[in-house]
Amino acid sequence: MQTQFSLAQLADDNVAEAERILRTCVHCGFCLATCPTYVLLGDELDSPRGRIYLIKGMLESQEAPTDTHVRHIDRCLSCLGCVTTCPSGVDYMHLVDQGRAHIERTYRRPWFERRLRALLAAVLPRPGLFRFALAGAVIVKALRAPLPGRLGALIRFTPRRLPRAAALKPRVYPAEGARRMRVALLTGCVQQVLDPAINAATIRLLRRLGCEVVVAGGMGCCGALTHHLGKTGATEAFVRANIAAWSREIEGGGLDAVVANASGCGTMLKDYGHVMRGDAQWAERAARISELAVDVSELIARLETPPPGKTPPKINDEARALTVAYHPACSLAHGQGLAEEPRLLLEAAGFTVRAIPESHLCCGSAGTYNILEPTLAVQLGERKAANIERTGADVIATGNIGCMVQLSNLLDRPVVHTVELLDWASGGPKPPALSLRVK
Repeated sequence: MQTQFSLAQLADDNVAEAERILRTCVHCGFCLATCPTYVLLGDELDSPRGRIYLIKGMLESQEAPTDTHVRHIDRCLSCLGCVTTCPSGVDYMHLVDQGRAHIERTYRRPWFERRLRALLAAVLPRPGLFRFALAGAVIVKALRAPLPGRLGALIRFTPRRLPRAAALKPRVYPAEGARRMRVALLTGCVQQVLDPAINAATIRLLRRLGCEVVVAGGMGCCGALTHHLGKTGATEAFVRANIAAWSREIEGGGLDAVVANASGCGTMLKDYGHVMRGDAQWAERAARISELAVDVSELIARLETPPPGKTPPKINDEARALTVAYHPACSLAHGQGLAEEPRLLLEAAGFTVRAIPESHLCCGSAGTYNILEPTLAVQLGERKAANIERTGADVIATGNIGCMVQLSNLLDRPVVHTVELLDWASGGPKPPALSLRVK
């Protein structure tokens, strides 16, 4: 793709990066078939190729984007299915990140839109504040008063009751038996409020596999939620706090890995080096954290990869009787390139796993997308739910809390984190969602 940036513009590292990405695109159109919004709407501007043109125009002109630019870029889920498909290796993820940051800097949204985005950016990354807000939403949901649009979406994804608070305080969980690794766990923000059982299962399983698990003081939100809202300053503040927290652990007892059990967070952690590349004070430490970052399924596979031909371990009759539909979260399959690892782990643990048709298409969750773009999110969610129903599976497993919330609201069967099933299969308790399903 030809570009028209001036030499003065190209002196900016971000613009120079955008130009390199744009010139990689050859207009082939392979991305169209794997873009959820293009599949739904059939509009070229709602495809990666169309959005690339829009972002190119914005960045070249360096002017405030039009409503058309904003509408179509806002509709992007950042599922990154296009990145997996692209034969030219277009780095669409970083290009759309630049487009969102440019919109945030130069475009004035309507009043309600600004307030809603500010609210999401302030509340979701802070577990205490999020839990307080969610308690109020639970009351509103109990009143069964229908609310339109985005307000309705906020209430729709609110559980009928909140799990008991189980925030993890800074501490070290010793390995069971001989220590094989020392790892830091990102405890997350939204996830630890909506489903604290995931962190509990992660710690149990990693300890059982010989990991000393550290919950570092000073750690917080990974920054992904604000990053995808284009809020650069808030994102970098979260990133710096986490880098500082984990750097203290590296300099103290050392770390072999930084573990995420929400795949959207893991994709963000692996991008810390890129996010902070222009900051001389933080770039080297950020790159180190990115090198250490792993998804929990990735780490488990390293620790316990079954040799070829090994008989699956014996699991209890109740677990063996279950059929599992594995939903590959986009941030794991496309963002981190881990499309098969969790499924293989489930099969190695003894579960019967069924493939989901159109598994490459996003479920419509995508961070705050199901709140900001509820119509498209529901259409994608219903499409995903219908495909899952076709499998006839008893339970759905996935590796991202956003997908879990989205699918739980659309399916009349339990949705659990992959690590909960792996923990159960290796001696842990039965996942709570299999005993009690609350919507």
